[in-house]
Amino acid sequence: MHDVVILTDHRYENPKKIDWYTQQVLTEDRLLKKELDLLGLNVIIKDWKSKNFNWSNTKYAIFRSTWDYFDDFKLFSNWLEKTKHKTKFINSYDVIKWNLDKVYLLGLEKKGINIAPTVLIKKNQHIPLKKLFEDTHWSEAVLKPTVSGAARHTYRISKYNYNDYEEIFKKLIIEEDFLFQEFMQKIITDGEISLILIGGKYTHAVKKIAKKGDFRVQDDHGGKVKIYHANKKEIEFAEKCINNCSEIPLYARVDIVYDNNNKLSLGELELIEPELWFRNYKESAKLLANEISKKI
Repeated sequence: MHDVVILTDHRYENPKKIDWYTQQVLTEDRLLKKELDLLGLNVIIKDWKSKNFNWSNTKYAIFRSTWDYFDDFKLFSNWLEKTKHKTKFINSYDVIKWNLDKVYLLGLEKKGINIAPTVLIKKNQHIPLKKLFEDTHWSEAVLKPTVSGAARHTYRISKYNYNDYEEIFKKLIIEEDFLFQEFMQKIITDGEISLILIGGKYTHAVKKIAKKGDFRVQDDHGGKVKIYHANKKEIEFAEKCINNCSEIPLYARVDIVYDNNNKLSLGELELIEPELWFRNYKESAKLLANEISKKI
């Protein structure tokens, strides 16, 4: 019986080639495993798609680097539904299901959380980008699926070049729901702040800055990540976001930007498999391990 399975994907369970990015992933997962091991827990790192693994033989499964789930979302959804009866998830199944679809942002907005102005476009709702720009009067917007990760099918579009994206949008909307959001200009100049919270409390933060000519801040898209010391206002905003969830997640990353009115705005609430930058603040891995041990 395993106390904890740290969930990863096939690329990181036993990689044959290790580049700088893979090494980061391995370091993060191993830091958490080390802290859990020190607490005397039986822990392994396992690809969530492992066919011959008996999930009933583990008490908890924690999502860490399952960064291929959005590439085959149907497979992942089926696995999630089947496996929830065999083990307990961290974060919980209910939190994961809620956080999987970015429509949760609209729910948080109703609770007073500031987000980018957003239009939800349902699957097979054939509305031209031209009309979306006419209706919103925005100069620039970001188009992205409601279920996605790693900037998959995410486009920065303006009222001057939307014709270049009409055909691809027509094809994509047949497959899934999309969000059309006003583009936050400060993400180019000031970047995106990621605050990490363990047990609902702030531990540390990073700032992610896109490479020149891009708006995607992820380091695998050429963005740069640096240590950031969040101020009181930013921490309070992040904690407010977490406190408006249906339950306090054991771990969370709150991605925020300053909007076009220079107000704090929630970009995304990452509660499934966010990078948590344990390597920048190793105490946070220890804190998470302690929170997990309280459940076992």
